[in-house]
Order: sequence, then structure tokens, then C-alpha cells
Amino acid sequence: MPTIKALPLTAGRFAPFGDVLDCTGDADKLINQGLCGRFHDRADLDFGPDGRAGLSLFKAQPRALPYRLDMVERHPEGSQAFIPMHQNPWLVIVAEPGTATDMSSETPAPARPGAIHAFVAGPGQGINFHRGTWHGVLTPLHEPGLFAVVDRIGDTANLEEHWLDSPITITT
Repeated sequence: MPTIKALPLTAGRFAPFGDVLDCTGDADKLINQGLCGRFHDRADLDFGPDGRAGLSLFKAQPRALPYRLDMVERHPEGSQAFIPMHQNPWLVIVAEPGTATDMSSETPAPARPGAIHAFVAGPGQGINFHRGTWHGVLTPLHEPGLFAVVDRIGDTANLEEHWLDSPITITT
């Protein structure tokens, strides 16, 4: 089984897949009589032409490292942001865009994920997956696995799953 090492999550490393949500650096402005730093407009939220923003709470069971990855998913109709409601590290898994599975057909085949990458989000770091980004499922490493999630609400299907031919082990 192939193994990949999860790297620390940084904005630069994660840029091809989405946005890192954190309060690093200086605040864009101070509000509330100077007692609150506002880190303004940190994510490219995209809910498509027929969607709207939804705020949900997810409570996920923690996973352990090494982690066995056998499936990735994506949301073709909108972005998806995960904001931890805890101060624990958690695992973020993404895949580069892949290629279509059948180039001989006139009907476009669904794209497959490409190379897999894994990151460890530090305390206070959230992420926003860009629309269509292949990613692993929500993977907290500690209790509580509580997250606020901002994503697309709409009538069209917004989930594609891809089961890997061979599972991948993720370590730190």
C-alpha cells in the first residue's frame, strides 16, 4: 500500500486546492473599539448559479494515524469550508485534478483524481475547498470532532465519490 506523509498546512501549499482560514499576520482592520482584529474575506466561497450558502455543524468521530485512505470526494456545484470548533490538529486530504477515465467516447467521462496530498491543520486553522476539488472526508484526529461547515445548498446533486484502486496510508 503506498504511503504519503502529511505536511503542515500552509496557505502556499494549499493554494491549488483552496483557502487556509486562520488569523496569521496582522488583522486587516481593528473593530469593536480596537479590541477585535478582523481578518477580512479569507475564502473564495462559490455556491454556483442555483445554490445558496448554508451553515451546518458536523460532529465527526476522530481517526488515528496512520490513516487508511480509500475514497475521495468532490463537490462540483460549490465550495466547502470547514471551520473547527476546537483547538486540535486535524487531517486535510486533497487530490490534484486528474484525467477523464474514457477518452474514446463522445460522452465525456468523469474526471478522476490525480496525485494525493495530505496536510495537518494546526489549532485554529480552517480550510475552504474550491469548487470541484477532490478531497478526503472530514478527518479529525481528536475529540471533539466538531466543525462549522459552510457549503452549497441547492436542488442539484453536489457530491461525487471516487474509490481508489489501491488504498493509501497517510502518516506524519
